[in-house]
Amino acid sequence: MRKRTVISLIFLLVLMSATSLQAKDVQLNYRLKWLFNSSVAGDIYADVNGYFKAAGLSVTVKEGSPEKNAINELELRHADFGVASADQVIRALDKGAKIVVLAQLFQVNPMQWIYRADQPEIKTLQDLKGRNIGITFGGNDETVMNTILAKAGISKKEVTITGVRFDFTPFFMRKVDVWPVYRNSQGVILKDKLAKEGEAVYFFNPADFGVNFVANSVITSEVMLKNKPAVVETFLGALLKGWEAAMDPANEADVLNAVKRLDTSTHDAIMQQQLAATRDLIKPSPSIPIGTIDMAAWQQTEQIMLKEKQIKKPVHIETRLSRLVQK
Repeated sequence: MRKRTVISLIFLLVLMSATSLQAKDVQLNYRLKWLFNSSVAGDIYADVNGYFKAAGLSVTVKEGSPEKNAINELELRHADFGVASADQVIRALDKGAKIVVLAQLFQVNPMQWIYRADQPEIKTLQDLKGRNIGITFGGNDETVMNTILAKAGISKKEVTITGVRFDFTPFFMRKVDVWPVYRNSQGVILKDKLAKEGEAVYFFNPADFGVNFVANSVITSEVMLKNKPAVVETFLGALLKGWEAAMDPANEADVLNAVKRLDTSTHDAIMQQQLAATRDLIKPSPSIPIGTIDMAAWQQTEQIMLKEKQIKKPVHIETRLSRLVQK
């Protein structure tokens, strides 16, 4: 009996050793949606501070770009995990992509509009009447603004719509009143520049008026989730743990140092403000765990895109949302 027990223990130790070695050998690629900056502080922090390594994972975190789309890379198996906005996910599903949403990073969409405080504050949607509103034609801000105007019963004749690009000159010259920005990046920069000129600003947030269009979320392929569920759960756990730590104000100095290693072009003061703005969007309430999937917001996003004819048919997004982290 003792001999059998010893043999069993030896077998168990060998098995545990093999499993541990296998876990340490897990190599993963994680493709972000955009460049390294404060808006991806949690992704950077999870990597730099060893959250992935502690979980037995070797993760290569890569910047995103228009040419490096996370969804395409998942389908080509160049990436195991990625970050994509809800409109990207829903469009891809409409075209037959086999992807799954694991976590929703932004609880509040950073896509908002900035305008000067010397203009009447937009307290109701009717206050948009008569404004010159900038939109990026073909961008999700166009979709959101069309939804807002339709919800308010405001016709295009009651506002002026101006197509905008990355050049902020029309806004600075007051040719466009209400300008689309990412609240935690361009929004911080514009607010800072205008403050130096003695001008204050407001931000128009569609979510304040019942239009919830989901932003960046963590995704993987159906194949990955089906064949390697333990790896998916381990990766997601380490990632969200890193995000929780990165959004803790107590860790701000360490987080900024980690981001500065990769984002060398942003001034320290601006980066600090961008991190604070990101914190408010990622974790607007201490009671909401980072990564929580807001199913109602996803369903509303799908309905908006369907109404705007950005997709041909319903994709039933609720069937593509992981239940690992969900409201």
